[in-house]
Amino acid sequence: MVDSAALRTRRAENPKTRARDLAEAHGLPEAALVAAHLGHGVTALAPHPDQLIPLVGELGDVMALTRNRNCVHERKGVYRPYHSGTWAQMVLSPEIDLRIFAKHWVHAYAVEEGDKRSIQVFDAAGDAVHKIHLTAASDVAGFDRLVAALAVPGAMPDFSPRAAVEPARGDAQRAEALRKAWAAMTDSHQFLGMVKDLGMNRLGANRIAGAPHARPLQKGAVLAALELAAFSEIPVMIFVGNAGCIQIHSGPIGKTTLMGPWINIMDPRFNLHLRGDRIAEVWHVVKPTATGPAVSIEAFDADGELILQIFAYRKDRTGEAWNAMVEALPHLEEAFA
Repeated sequence: MVDSAALRTRRAENPKTRARDLAEAHGLPEAALVAAHLGHGVTALAPHPDQLIPLVGELGDVMALTRNRNCVHERKGVYRPYHSGTWAQMVLSPEIDLRIFAKHWVHAYAVEEGDKRSIQVFDAAGDAVHKIHLTAASDVAGFDRLVAALAVPGAMPDFSPRAAVEPARGDAQRAEALRKAWAAMTDSHQFLGMVKDLGMNRLGANRIAGAPHARPLQKGAVLAALELAAFSEIPVMIFVGNAGCIQIHSGPIGKTTLMGPWINIMDPRFNLHLRGDRIAEVWHVVKPTATGPAVSIEAFDADGELILQIFAYRKDRTGEAWNAMVEALPHLEEAFA
């Protein structure tokens, strides 16, 4: 049984330690550390995005945070407009661009720590799915209205075991079928359905497809791409996500800053924090679309988990500058298949 009082004491003794790190040090999911503070600055909320996100849209300018275990993506903006859906939900504002998968929004909390206020959403295992932090420009009264509208009785949840990362899954005997289906795509959103139908996953398909569809890059290609995009003023789209939320930055980026193993972008409206030492594979991926090739850099960790994807920002321009830059990055000669 979780000792909530002991956890609150540990949190008070370690205010500068990341909540996730402190929870893991005790063998607990991060949500347990938050739930231990129920009634002590924390309120349980109804977690479904159809209820939550429209009210978040009334808070004005906030900071959206989505992460996986290797990368953190932070973007400031307004959560409007919101689009519901049966399979996925979306926020499509000029700055906050989210793909939401509601079945993973299991636990939600409003958190008040001094003058800091946030909304934190977790999955069934207690891992963070998405967080919303109020800024100096946010509507604090709107936060209070949201809590009043969505508060539910709270208690320490029973958390499910964390799902294992699926390793690369491919089928070399279906390589030609994969290449034929890949070449026939007209929209990059067809990709996951296509590889699933062939009994593969993203990384497994990358390893089997070969040029011109997927080519391995050196591990340093991610840092090189970020630095070159900043220097050459090439706008990009950076996707970071987990099973419950994908968050996208679209536009220019500033220079990178290295701090230990972390690769950081710290722009006024966008921050990225990437564990460069956990990048195990990097791929140059080309997907055909009706409006030209969608060229991406995809980074994976040693377990096969997708860390991030980087594309050209093509809304009002071609992707030629990005495509040429990625082509010039150092590729690996050895084949994975």
